[in-house]
Amino acid sequence: MSSRTSLDDARALLAEFPVVDGHNDLPWALREQVRYDLDARDVAGDQSAHLHTDIPRLRAGGVGAQFWSVYVRADLPDAVPATLEQIDCVRRLAARHPEDLALALTAADMEAARGRGRIASLMGAEGGHSIANSLGTLRGLYDLGVRYLTLTHNSNVAWADSATDEPGVGGLSAFGREVVREMNRLGMLVDLSHVAATTMRDALDTTSAPVIFSHSSARAVCDHPRNVPDDVLERLPANGGVAMVTFVPKFVLQAAVDWTAAADENLRAHGFHHLDTTAGAMRVHRAFEEARPRPVATVATVADHLDHMREVAGVDHLGIGGDYDGTAFTPDGLDDVSCYPNLIAELLDRGWSKADLAKLTWQNAVRVLGAAEDVARELRATRGPSNATIEDLDG
Repeated sequence: MSSRTSLDDARALLAEFPVVDGHNDLPWALREQVRYDLDARDVAGDQSAHLHTDIPRLRAGGVGAQFWSVYVRADLPDAVPATLEQIDCVRRLAARHPEDLALALTAADMEAARGRGRIASLMGAEGGHSIANSLGTLRGLYDLGVRYLTLTHNSNVAWADSATDEPGVGGLSAFGREVVREMNRLGMLVDLSHVAATTMRDALDTTSAPVIFSHSSARAVCDHPRNVPDDVLERLPANGGVAMVTFVPKFVLQAAVDWTAAADENLRAHGFHHLDTTAGAMRVHRAFEEARPRPVATVATVADHLDHMREVAGVDHLGIGGDYDGTAFTPDGLDDVSCYPNLIAELLDRGWSKADLAKLTWQNAVRVLGAAEDVARELRATRGPSNATIEDLDG
């Protein structure tokens, strides 16, 4: 565990250069738990019995900007209106807590919020299913404030392959490349978390703006398909993009990856789907966990990813995307949004300079959004909105 001095230094650094976190699933948790009843889960007070996130803990954690995920499940028949409800939730949260949260659309808005002591609240849509194969819908989400689109979630979309599905189109289809180009024209960040490595490479070949990975770690450190291979990390300096390390144990700790695979196989061996949460499946799962306790990730586990990603991509291309309220388990010492100082203290102890850490926490993420805005200004001067359809381009 880091020294008291390191922790004090970490808090002092975060007071000046707070965390921009790339991905937090609070809106979906509010939908699932209380159907957006913001009185029932008032984040102005302690919600630690129900959530990883509330305003007092965001403040304690030194968070200065949050990309709130407006994620919806890919199997919903009404993904677009459900995404609009998620956007509405974020807007309602900001309106309800104006002394703490400030809606932000631009890099300048992020800096202005920091100057006023507010937490800049941005939005990212998680999964191309949220645009229903429609560039008009993509533009509508942008107009409502969405500033990144994760091209897939856990399943393929018709135009892009996911990391955790069987190959469909071999990366990006022609329409998928047009989605990326239209995002560049809008100034919406292309988020490559969740996508297959083939999709990552196709997107980097297509984009004229920097990309992000809103919540992904290093494949070389933990061999999970959700993580970023070194050949892709090596391309970030030329692209200008940012990879934001995630905290999810089964993506950062190899022992947890292996344990999860064994637990899933055990469920299947007992006749259950590996995502089954019925009483019978849970009994089987609990018995497995008693016999083989779940491996525990730590702050050091996450820091190992950042050390590696820094070596491969460089310190100018790193960020943080905890995935709080989107995971059932968290590393020891990174239990909720109050815990970012523990990670910064660990990195201080490993010799990261304050200038490096300022890039990791604040400067890189703000720069990447500003760079996407610059590209969009140039592109809008030369071309209008794309009228392409998936039928036109993919047949």
